[in-house]
Amino acid sequence: MNAQDVLNACRTSEVELVRFIYCDFTGVQRGKITSVDDLANRLHHGINLTKAQMAFTLLDTVVDIKGMEPVGELRMVPDPETFSMLPWLPSHASLCADLVEKNGERYPACTRTWLKDMISRAAERGFRIQAAFEPEFYLGVKNAQTGRWEPADDAGIYAETGFDFQGTFLTEMTRTLRAMGMMPEMVYHEGGPGQQEISIRHSPALRAADNQMKLRNAVRGVALGHGYHASFAPKPFPWTFGSGAHVHLSVWDSATNRNLMYDPHAEESFSQLGRFFVGGILKHLPAMIALTCPSYNSYRRLQPRSWSTSAICWGYDNRQAAVRAASPFWGREAETSNIEIKAVDGSSNPYLALGAIIAAGLDGVEHQMDPGEPLPMDPSDLSDEERERRGIRNVPNSLRSAVGELACNPLYKELMPELMWRAYQQVKLAECEGFEGKDEEFEIDRHFYAF
Repeated sequence: MNAQDVLNACRTSEVELVRFIYCDFTGVQRGKITSVDDLANRLHHGINLTKAQMAFTLLDTVVDIKGMEPVGELRMVPDPETFSMLPWLPSHASLCADLVEKNGERYPACTRTWLKDMISRAAERGFRIQAAFEPEFYLGVKNAQTGRWEPADDAGIYAETGFDFQGTFLTEMTRTLRAMGMMPEMVYHEGGPGQQEISIRHSPALRAADNQMKLRNAVRGVALGHGYHASFAPKPFPWTFGSGAHVHLSVWDSATNRNLMYDPHAEESFSQLGRFFVGGILKHLPAMIALTCPSYNSYRRLQPRSWSTSAICWGYDNRQAAVRAASPFWGREAETSNIEIKAVDGSSNPYLALGAIIAAGLDGVEHQMDPGEPLPMDPSDLSDEERERRGIRNVPNSLRSAVGELACNPLYKELMPELMWRAYQQVKLAECEGFEGKDEEFEIDRHFYAF
């Protein structure tokens, strides 16, 4: 779709307002709206935005960052390929936007542009990245007496009663996603009461991140129509399951269109290149997690025996490991071999998260990093001696610790533009200061609303 296609689509529908959306360092989706009357102009020169906008924290405070002062402007320039009408609000449509300088040049703190950079690094090596986010979320209602959030139902993991409780919501969600150009593959009630999961068909990496943006917006919009607030917060209810946004990823040969993670002669048909890619992720995971699990609330989820990530290890179909080499589908092994990165949650900026994963994996391939033996068990069941023998470490236990790992990581320091590298850490440390010392209720409420 090009700009003229967007204009034509708006003219032949009831769309009156078009959202230009970007994602900042907090993981929150933000933007502005243009009327269709000025859409032709805005598609060309974008919508203005203050340079200070990327310096906001999750608590809506502004960090004093050199290069992000409230003097000077950016432009949100939309990508016509991301156009979607919003079925739950037919008068609205949306576009994902890049942030650029007002003279049209690259803005170094644009996260969508940085993902494009990492995709280009893969392309220079002859690789094409396919990916998909697999987000979990809660449907919640606020108790009028206590003022606290509660799950919308009390169904258990995969319980069929959950399908009945939320049947009309799930039906509308699948129709909405199809109408927005996405292909829902599985929709089901997850482990916690009121918790759902929707998986979307894999696509090229940039589109996969755009799809995650669209899906989060769609889920929240449809949920409101059913009287719910949908939250992608990592641990909105401390007493039950957390919510991840696991990333499934495969590496393809650009010339031959062959899945390079598949090798019929290798153990579990998982290729050596795939192992090297995993090796890079494990090597950089302590720093990467500051980009993939980037909220203060994220570290409530990253606990042992929680089906998330607490230890830096990998395995074949090991759902307690940080990276799972997923078993392919019968008869489609060459097409479906992939890895699942579990250390990702719904508070992440999808462009930063996916870019960070690709950067780490490519580094592993380039330097042939051995991920070690695949772990056939829950890492929590290992003795300290066995963990040491296997080189298994725990992930950072707080956002502050993860940001400290990021600050010491030479790969991300080299690959991220200086302004992005510096500003991201400043925003995250400011968020730590904003939440440290506050009670659990304050943390839960702010994250429940934000994501």
